[in-house]
Amino acid sequence: MPRRTKTPIDPRKKPQQARSTELVAAILEAAIRVLEREGARRFTTIRVAAAAGVSVGSLYQYFPNKEAILFRLQVDEWARTSALLDGIFADRSLPPPERLRAVMRAFFASERDEAPLRLALDALGPTFADAPEALAVRARSERIARAFVREAAPHASPAEQRFAMSLLMMTMGALGKEVSELDLSPAARDRWADAVAAMLMGHLATLDRRRLER
Repeated sequence: MPRRTKTPIDPRKKPQQARSTELVAAILEAAIRVLEREGARRFTTIRVAAAAGVSVGSLYQYFPNKEAILFRLQVDEWARTSALLDGIFADRSLPPPERLRAVMRAFFASERDEAPLRLALDALGPTFADAPEALAVRARSERIARAFVREAAPHASPAEQRFAMSLLMMTMGALGKEVSELDLSPAARDRWADAVAAMLMGHLATLDRRRLER
């Protein structure tokens, strides 16, 4: 396997000892506070170091620039969200409509929580979109969505299931982003999530019924 070329978002080194791990955790927690307080435009390594109570030199031991900090925050968020959604999708004690509604509610809430980070990363799209971490998350999400679609519409053709999987992923991503940037109460956000889930389940039911009627 070819070695990956380092990019501006790669960490300088990984923490090996407990003290180093605690330092990185403090930097990341401080970065979140700076994003929430200052916004993306005023996010700098100097502000993060000050909020973490460490020197800029100590921060640079692990993160070469602010983009590396933001990317690490994004990777951590991907891991948390994926674990949450994977667990819901895999819970076969719930019928598919309830599962999809729970997934949409959880995803929309997650998108709202990470909106400041996403806005800060928007300008970095070309830098991190093809990073191995991003590609791995995308591939895993597609596998999970594909398995759910096969369960929810077992009689649909493979081509129809592939389309439905793409529709599910694209709808979640696009509407999750848009809804997260609206000033909505949790109850209003859940109404959006429920409506999107019902719409997608309606499409899956139509595919399955149409196939059976042929």
